[in-house]
Amino acid sequence: MTLSAGSKLFSALFIAAAALGAVPQAGGAAPVGVPLVTGLPDFTDLIDKVGPAVVDIRTTEKLKPGERAPTEDELLDLLRRYHGAQDPRGRRAPQPPLPAPSQEDEVQRGVGSGFLMSADGYVLTNAHVVDGADEVLVTLTDRREFKARVLGSDKRSDVALLKLDAQQLPSLTIGDSGKIRVGEWVIAIGSPFNLNNTVTAGIISAKSRDTGDYLPLIQSDVAVNPGNSGGPLINMRGEVIGINSQIATLSGGYNGISFAVPIDEVMRVADQLKKSGKVTRGRLGVEIDELTREVAEALGLDKARGVEVVRVEAGGPADKDGIKVGDIILKFNGQEIDRSGDLPRLVGATAVGSKAVVTVWRQGRQKEITVGIVTLDDDKAARKPGPKKPAPNQPANALGLHVSDLSEAQRKELQIDAGVLVDASEALAARAGLRPGDLILQLNNVEVKDAKQFNALVGRLDTKKNAVVLVRRDDATQYVVIHPKT
Repeated sequence: MTLSAGSKLFSALFIAAAALGAVPQAGGAAPVGVPLVTGLPDFTDLIDKVGPAVVDIRTTEKLKPGERAPTEDELLDLLRRYHGAQDPRGRRAPQPPLPAPSQEDEVQRGVGSGFLMSADGYVLTNAHVVDGADEVLVTLTDRREFKARVLGSDKRSDVALLKLDAQQLPSLTIGDSGKIRVGEWVIAIGSPFNLNNTVTAGIISAKSRDTGDYLPLIQSDVAVNPGNSGGPLINMRGEVIGINSQIATLSGGYNGISFAVPIDEVMRVADQLKKSGKVTRGRLGVEIDELTREVAEALGLDKARGVEVVRVEAGGPADKDGIKVGDIILKFNGQEIDRSGDLPRLVGATAVGSKAVVTVWRQGRQKEITVGIVTLDDDKAARKPGPKKPAPNQPANALGLHVSDLSEAQRKELQIDAGVLVDASEALAARAGLRPGDLILQLNNVEVKDAKQFNALVGRLDTKKNAVVLVRRDDATQYVVIHPKT
């Protein structure tokens, strides 16, 4: 069979359209195979715009008589604290120490990066870049050099604020790290290995990586190395969305995983450093842990959400206002708590002296508690009881536990109203990890008052179902699931 000229033309157009993924589909469906991403970005105009506001930071330290300058290996060890750094030339041989000075000398201490957040000379960088420095020198891309004053630094967030005595300086636009999206292009500018104004590019790999109580870090695959610390992470609109702070590496080299402090967190810290030179955070006075799905189900929650209170600081705000060990904190001032890192950040950002509403899950019911927020400081350590000797004449209960009552003096010392002490653990309880010296405070959402009541509760358990006990060990408290015999 032969095709007419018109048929041949139609076939050619059909094949061409198919190659472009634009063949009409039955029922008017959208074309198949249309790419969502086309081409690669051109960073040249962006770098021309933002580059002048990125600065090189060098610090010096004064040595007193009898002290010596650090060796090259010691400087590398200092870099490893944050980067796992190695000498890029591969040298590993130890260097001889420099002779001790007879009078005060200045030695170079470190190199980092930073950026101008305003035209009147305010510079942001990492706290670890300027930590311990006696003098901080800031160099601009036009080679102007300034001595910077450290207005303040905050180790928890790894943010420091510097001030240059200058005006009409280039500065960067502050972005919104709350609006970043995984997969969007970003660039980093800094001074890795003393290579000033080095530009690297990549994408955002993840948001809100929990690597610390107050650092919901941005993860990217932008190449970041020692010397990049304190430099900006910039989006395609030329806005700063983070400060490059850490890398993940085993070898000391770049492994494609770097972390930046979100600019929203940075600016909250910078505002306080600008006003007072220090950061004040709120404190609730609790120690928390993640809640597992298994424990959540046993406690009657629809899913694993919130965080478990494992310790309450004696005399702290949570203790005074009624939060208890074993409570599951679901919300703080109406905001859902999904991960253990959420609560410290929300509490830390709350004004000292204010009141907060904490929503907890307690013994199968939801409860709202108003708690006063105080200044964050070191938690006091809780005391722990010593285990008693097992009572061999008493048989273990169905969970495999020998328990005894606490004396009035022990309860006062431990600051608890009820509970029983585990004297011996065997069978199911031992397999679940319970051991002598543990305190049992609850069984299946029921408060344990004494040994007699606890053993009676155990006797009424459905032996085919999991049992969940609230256990205090040393300074921490957690729920433990005891599985039935299989």
